[in-house]
Amino acid sequence: MNEDAKWAAVSENDSSFDGVFFYGVKTTGIFCRPSCKSKVPRRENVRFFDSAGQARQEGFRPCKRCRPDLLSYQPLKELAEKAKDLIDSSIENKLALANELRNLGLTQHRLAELFRDHYGLTISEYSQRVRLEKARVMLAATREPIANIAFDVGFESLSAFYRFFRKQTGMTPSAYRQTCQRPTGQNSANRGPANQSSANQISAEKREEN
Repeated sequence: MNEDAKWAAVSENDSSFDGVFFYGVKTTGIFCRPSCKSKVPRRENVRFFDSAGQARQEGFRPCKRCRPDLLSYQPLKELAEKAKDLIDSSIENKLALANELRNLGLTQHRLAELFRDHYGLTISEYSQRVRLEKARVMLAATREPIANIAFDVGFESLSAFYRFFRKQTGMTPSAYRQTCQRPTGQNSANRGPANQSSANQISAEKREEN
């Protein structure tokens, strides 16, 4: 990136170059990030640096307005990441998860806005995605009873889990499991017991959905 491109970024307060380079103003002895909202200096008074450390070594002080010395510190991003980590690790316990999210120190509305801004999903939408993915993995890779899987992914009732899973995938949990675990090359002679088991499971599913 040449100095003309850097100067264009400074002139336009282009935040996309924050962290890519810094600029110092000779007349004030202060260095800034490209997005700084202070008055744009004269071109002949500007020096460019590859890092905040380099600017400091040259005797420049960090701007108190744009705080280039704190460029790597992004508290809002860190809070969004903490919320995501909590959902990933505590999805099976709604009450504990809600308490942990409250402990982040933001209102529910502000945290929801922050999460959506960083991940493009609401907390509810992301939580559902995590529950669905965990359920799919357990159904495909284990023989854990479906009731246990429902509770392990945060549902308080089996019927609620069935409704959720069918809405998201268009299949019942047992049908999804059969699709994933069906042996290849299975002949008709071996399908009798499996079909009987499937019939029993479908019957159970209908009872749960009702």
